[in-house]
Formats: sequence, C-alpha cells, structure tokens
Amino acid sequence: MDERMAPRERIGNTRAASSKYDIVIIGAGPVGLLLSTCLARWGYKIKHIDNRPEPTKTGRADGIQPRSLDLLRNMGLKPAIMENGPAKVYEVAFWDPNPTAEGIHRTGTWASCPSFIDARYPFTTLLHQGLIERVFITDLEKNGVEIQRPWTIKGFRTDEATDAEFPVEVNLEHVEGKGKETVRAKYLFSGEGARSFVREQLNIGIKHKDPIAHVWGVMDGVVETDFPDIKMKCTIHSEHGSIMVIPRENNMVRLYIQIASSTDEDWNPRKTATEEEVQNSAKKILQPYNIKWERVEWYSVYPIGQGIADKYTLDHRVFMGGDACHTHSPKAGQGMNTAFLDALNLAWKIHHVEAGFADRSLLHSYESERKLIAENLLNFDAKYAALFSQRPPAAKDVAAATEQCLNKDDEGDENQFIKTFKESCEFTSGYGVAYDANSLNWSPSHPAQSVVINPKGNRLRTGRILINSDVTRVVDANVVHLEQEVPVNGSFRIYVFAGNPTLTNQAINDFAQNMSKKSTFFTAYLRRDIETVSHHERHNPHSHFLTFCVVFATKRSSIEISRDVPKLLARYRDNIYADDIWDQRVPDAKAAAHAKMGLNQEKGGIVVVRPDGYVGIVTSLVEGSGTVDALNEYFSAFCSKKLGEARAQL
Repeated sequence: MDERMAPRERIGNTRAASSKYDIVIIGAGPVGLLLSTCLARWGYKIKHIDNRPEPTKTGRADGIQPRSLDLLRNMGLKPAIMENGPAKVYEVAFWDPNPTAEGIHRTGTWASCPSFIDARYPFTTLLHQGLIERVFITDLEKNGVEIQRPWTIKGFRTDEATDAEFPVEVNLEHVEGKGKETVRAKYLFSGEGARSFVREQLNIGIKHKDPIAHVWGVMDGVVETDFPDIKMKCTIHSEHGSIMVIPRENNMVRLYIQIASSTDEDWNPRKTATEEEVQNSAKKILQPYNIKWERVEWYSVYPIGQGIADKYTLDHRVFMGGDACHTHSPKAGQGMNTAFLDALNLAWKIHHVEAGFADRSLLHSYESERKLIAENLLNFDAKYAALFSQRPPAAKDVAAATEQCLNKDDEGDENQFIKTFKESCEFTSGYGVAYDANSLNWSPSHPAQSVVINPKGNRLRTGRILINSDVTRVVDANVVHLEQEVPVNGSFRIYVFAGNPTLTNQAINDFAQNMSKKSTFFTAYLRRDIETVSHHERHNPHSHFLTFCVVFATKRSSIEISRDVPKLLARYRDNIYADDIWDQRVPDAKAAAHAKMGLNQEKGGIVVVRPDGYVGIVTSLVEGSGTVDALNEYFSAFCSKKLGEARAQL
C-alpha cells in the first residue's frame, strides 16, 4: 500500500481481541474486498469470511473499466493490478456475415472509451478476477485483516435491546463443520453473490426487469488462430450464431457464446453444452478463419437474467451489495465495476456515521443512490444489446457520432443512434454514473439556499464525478492529476479554486477566517490529537473528514505560499497548485482547470467533492462570510452537529 494511504490515527473500534466487531463481511469477491479494504485502512475491526477455501482460481469477472481504474489508482492499488500484465482494450471490433462470400467480415470498430469522454485511462483492463482479489487481500493483511476460510453464515438477527452498540448477532460455521462461532457487530454486509443467504433470510425479492433470460457458455483458454482481431474485444454475428471475444492476460482469450434464450421455441433454462460443443460452435462462427485450443483454463455454462433486489437493507444495520443486489448479462462488463462502487459508497458512509461526523440518516442514501445505478444499468443493458442487434455501427456512423459528441453546439440534433452511442460509452466507461439530488448532492430543493451556490457558468453536475484536470504542484513543480491528488482517505475534498490571487486575496483570507469561527463545518470536527499531528501529515492535519486543495489561476513561478495563502490553508502546502497546464479541451483558456469546471478564471470558486469522488456542491468564492455560510448549510443537511454561529446559539 502507498504510504500516503495509511491512516495516521485509528478512527474505528480498537483492535482488542473479542467477539465484537464493527462489521462482519460475508463473501470475499470484489464488493466485499473493497469494502473491507477501505474500512480496514480507516481503523475498523472487521470479521471477514468466505465459503471458498482460497481466492477465485479461474473464471468469473475480468473487466476493469476506466472509472474503476481511476478508483484503484486513487487507492494506491493500480500498480499491483498492472504488474500482472493485463490485456488493454482500446477498440471494439464488429464482425458480421459477409454478403459477397462465405463466413464473416469486419464491419467496423469503435473506441472502447471514445475521445469525447475525458478519461485518464481510455481502455478496459482485462485480468482474471482471482488476481484482482489477491491485490486486495495483500492490502488487507497489511492492515491486520485476514479472510477466514472456508466459513459460511448460518444465521443472524438484529436486537438493539440486548446490545445497542453491537446490535447484530451473527452465527458462523466452518463449511466442513469443524467449528462454530457467534459474534456481535454494528453492521453485517452480504457480498455473497446472486445466491445470497442474507437476502433470502430477509425475504427480499428479486425483480426481473427483462423477462428474457439467457444461458451463456464462457470459456477461458489459450488459442492458436488466424482470426486477425483475437487481441481485441469483438462482437461477432454469423449465420451459425453469435460470440463475444475478450482478450486476457498471458495470451489467454475469453469467449462468450449464447447457448439458449427464453425466446427460443425449445427454451430450457437448464440447457447446457459441453466444452467440445462450444468449441465446435466457435469454429463455425469464425469461418473463414481457423481456431484451435492449446489449453482451456476454465469453462462454465450459466443462466443469466436481469434482476434487481427490492431492497438493499431493511434496518440500515444489515446491508447487501454487488451480485446479491443486481444481476445482468456479461456483455457490457459492468458487474465487478458496479460492485466496486457499491462498496465505496457504503464504506465512507459507515465511516462518517461511526466516527461521529454524520447523522445515521446518511446511511439511507446508500440504497437510494446505488439502487438507482443498478436500475439504470439494467435499462442500459437492454438498450446496449438492441443497439447492435438492430444494425452494427458502420465506421462512418461511429466517426459521425464521436464528432457530434465532441461538438457541444450540435447536441440538439442528436439522432437516436448518436444518443445511444454516447450513453453507452459513458455508461460502459463508468463515467455515466449520476446520483440524484439528496442531502449530499445539492439541488435547488436542498436546505442550503444562498446566492453564492451554483455560480453562473458552472459546468460541474452534483452527483457526477469530478472533471479531470492537470495542474502544477507549487512545492515541487510536479505536473499532477488534480482529481488524484487526494487519496481515498474517507475525507470530503474541498477544492478552493482561487482564481487570480491579486483579485481574490481578500476573499480567500475571509474564507479561512470565517471557517475558523466556532461551530463551522471545519471547527466542529477538529482532530482530538491536533496538537501532536506530524508536520508531514499532508491531507488531514486538522480533521479526519476534510482535506483542502488550493488552485490558483496563475503561473507557478508567481505563487508564494507564505504571501498568497492564509495560514490555515498553507498547512496544506503539498496541496497547493498552479492552474497553468494547457488542455486541448479548452484550448483558449488561460487556466484550464478553472475553465473545465466552468469557474470564473479571475474569481474562482469552491468545489466540495464527496469522499467517493462525486461532486456535492459548487459555490462562488466571495469576500465576507457568504461562502462559509453556504457550506455550513450544506454540511448541516447530514452532519451530526449544528453548524454556524446562529445555529450554535439556539
């Protein structure tokens, strides 16, 4: 783990040996592991079990989308992932029956993550799930958490009358009957997958959005072939059936083949096919090209329907995430990526509630935010399939769609293909995630009401990921990715876009001065050990819940921290930047980061970003107390204390 990710002070429960835990996590797949990793880093005591004797050996999920790779980098885990030599998919190829000859021919390609999406990593990373799991497990071990295997859950109940602090009783048992254990916890999380015992015990139903179900065959192996696009992701339609090709690490390739559909006359959800039958089908589909297998690492046949759980929790003590809540086809490669964001969303909210920053009602937003995303995913899944089944996109269509997506002035003239193309690319990349308005995501109906909120020209949308930008770090002249500068540390990120320092000097000093007053969002949650915090603490010298960054719209050489930055913000000296890097998306801007955000390049503004990277609120940076007053109102909507001098006196 990157040293900058390590917690400097434990927030959660002490690690004394006992049968009481902050959380019990069932299942060591992607959703359970990311949740466990975050909470372990933030100091929580975790009991984490899995019913398998070892991590995934073969098969399962393999696609990491661009937004998820951003997240893994922000957690300091990307280098360990990339050490495994994953395949990278930059383009998707489409193959269809050749009208003038036998067999198939390529009808077009499009970028996996087109240029109109401002992505750091415009590709899909493909790597065996077991290798991904091991990266998380290694990090967990560094933080004192080991997966208890092979153990399973046998029962649980919530009883606050018996123990209000640890109300969830969980009964665990070794899979082979070699031991039993009863523990108490503040929370229980099911990351068990589609056959969730927890979901069944809670009598939470699964609603199938699409009545059509499919049986898929999936095969991982090393092949010898003259098919020219075997190293690319391919969607292949032929007279003999359809197949999807996914390149993998170590010269492997994954083939998805649809064996049966509920629209078939002889539909049978238990229909299967042998390894040899699927290989023979693939050989026919790929004609006139040849393919043979050097070895098969994994083969499976499984039915998939588009389903979503009615609830993600009943009491905000027992939660579910990942495949326990939503299932869909593998075509868009979203399962593991959606699971990652389920886990991150819940992790920081549990942290803020248990550490005393937020009211317990914050936990209600986990289901409302993540269930919406799952519903959108299922709707998208059907639309994504229809886009290609109706007509494969020709190269000229893709080029036109990309051009129109880049040209914002033409948005009103989008045809259905362009609109669906744009939506599908945003969704598959992960950048299409958008949370609805609530206490975290400001809207005109939010309790925070001020003329400084949502300044004119602002291009940031609350509930969406922060726009990427490059800036120069003042202390060492390094050009850095601003959105990556603050790690996943459980803190809100307060970006002070300070505009032209000669014009905003008074405003930034007023911001720091008013923030220092009694009972503000800043002073109400100062660290207990603030007097002994290390001089080298970069991100959380004052509070575990807030990290500040200051970005000036000027050249680095003209910034003097001791002169231009008030003392409170100067404590974040490693997070002070010059907005002086040119960006092709705003070629005429003098300060590209300000311009991309839609903030005034002279006057600046404040951007509050949630601990999971999504924008919460945007305000102007003004002289006087207006900016801090607005932020006090924003944080008051979900924090555990009353903020602002007026409220404190009530």
